[in-house]
Amino acid sequence: MLDLKKKNALITGIANERSIAWGITQQLHKAGANIGVTYLPDEKGRFEKKVREVVEPLNPSLIVPCDVQSEEQIDATFAAVAEKWDKLDILIHCLAFADKEGLTGDFSDISRDVFLKSLNISTYSLTRMAKAAKPLMSDGGSIVTLTYIGGVRVIPNYNLMGIAKAGLEMSVRYLASELGSHKIRVNGISAGPIRTLASSAVGGILDMIHHVEEVAPLKRTVTQIEVGNTAAFLCSDLSSGITGQIIYVDGGYEVMGM
Repeated sequence: MLDLKKKNALITGIANERSIAWGITQQLHKAGANIGVTYLPDEKGRFEKKVREVVEPLNPSLIVPCDVQSEEQIDATFAAVAEKWDKLDILIHCLAFADKEGLTGDFSDISRDVFLKSLNISTYSLTRMAKAAKPLMSDGGSIVTLTYIGGVRVIPNYNLMGIAKAGLEMSVRYLASELGSHKIRVNGISAGPIRTLASSAVGGILDMIHHVEEVAPLKRTVTQIEVGNTAAFLCSDLSSGITGQIIYVDGGYEVMGM
């Protein structure tokens, strides 16, 4: 019943085989979607090389550079999408950044520059990419982003990313309201803690995972593929009545009081 054949999907945020974005990409491909991915350009081309190695088994039809801090690169990315495909059906936003200063120490010590850079990459990029995707989603579409419970509760060593995720979740709601009349749905997935390159920057990530394993109703954390399954559902017609929502994929941890 979950069929994404003839759907064109652009996925951002793949870093390596452990990325949640990679789990999502695999499940969208499994459901039949045409795959396009972005990578963060760097002078030595290391990120591009790694992304190409990871996605090679899926034979993506589009691999393009995109630094979301650059207006020109965002526009160029979606121009490449328009040139390759006649339309875009799915946009997966898996982008977040905070440097060490934003994740450690006293929250009130975070500098203005660090604060703005994190929200630019982690939060505003969703809105900017949705704007660029809107004219390409001529038949409607689905936009899915990744968030975390640290956007609604205080999590040790998460600090600035909590602010970024809170803004991201509110962006999901405002974008859903704006784009609904264009048959474009916008949702977020709040995944439980998973060991990835990004999460390794959060101090005590293993303690967080063990805590979830003890407290969550399922007595375990979740996998990248499980998050990917939910993303595939949210991108399919099976979820045609769902928009503006944050779906928790965390083994039930979010419902527990203690």
